[in-house]
Amino acid sequence: MKAYVLIESSAGKTKGVKKALAKIKGARATVEAMDAVTGPYDFIAVVDGATLDAIGNLVTEFIGTIDGVTRTTTCVAVAIG
Repeated sequence: MKAYVLIESSAGKTKGVKKALAKIKGARATVEAMDAVTGPYDFIAVVDGATLDAIGNLVTEFIGTIDGVTRTTTCVAVAIG
């Protein structure tokens, strides 16, 4: 499964959040790519996992606990048609 995780960070913590995101390695889900973006979010990470639970665990246990991450929004990719 693939999901896009939209990440907001605190002012002054963006560089630290970027470094921490780059080091994340979950057992059943991984961050495949990440970009810093403009707009309401600071980063968008592409996450790949075996199950929805694996992705949820990566987001709550690894991404959400990074010092400076204030909010995440997870968008699960779906097939249409």
